[in-house]
Amino acid sequence: MSGAAQTWRQFGDGPLSRITSRVYILLVVELLLLLTTLPGLLPLLVLGRDPSNLPLAALFLVPVGPAISAALYALRHQRTDLTDLRPAARFWRGYRTNVSGVLRVWVPTLVWLTVLAMNLAYRDAVGLASWWAVPLVLLAVGVTLCAANALVITSLFDFRTRDVLRLAVHFLVRTPGVTVGTALLLAAATGVTAVLSEAVLAMLGSVLVLALLRVADPMVDLIRKEFAE
Repeated sequence: MSGAAQTWRQFGDGPLSRITSRVYILLVVELLLLLTTLPGLLPLLVLGRDPSNLPLAALFLVPVGPAISAALYALRHQRTDLTDLRPAARFWRGYRTNVSGVLRVWVPTLVWLTVLAMNLAYRDAVGLASWWAVPLVLLAVGVTLCAANALVITSLFDFRTRDVLRLAVHFLVRTPGVTVGTALLLAAATGVTAVLSEAVLAMLGSVLVLALLRVADPMVDLIRKEFAE
């Protein structure tokens, strides 16, 4: 039995096996991402792109935060060993563990972005000068980047919400490579949504989450070294 187990483990450590296991993990996580975001994605796909629908869009996006968090957790903790492939179990564990903490970050983020977007869309109606568009966009970008950091931190560590937000802001400046990489990912996601549709973005969900995880690696390593040990 030990010889057979050793042979199986050697097979599981080969290059082709590692590639196969990674593809399998991404496919499972993608299916679970679609499953957990479906209640919001379906109405979002038929929602018109009129600024008046922004509050509804934010409401439909609420399930996305916990789903992304669970995917981050699953991809971070899943081994590529073919004898220990359990991405679904790790996804649901991450979902149950992090859902309350993630919503405390995700919902205020959606509220902030909705308010900023509404003010930007209706700045003439509310009496804002045209030059206000620049600070509003910059503030929205800052809120989004901070939320991305906070989402990663909440998904992988057990900190209080206020500490998560402090760390998220702190690492915006301390790890500029992470900030720039996250900004590029968000720009790519925005471009896909604008040119194609939310459905295409959703189909690339697990790949984008994996990219976010890889971009955030330096921040995660520093947090583990300095704040979690």
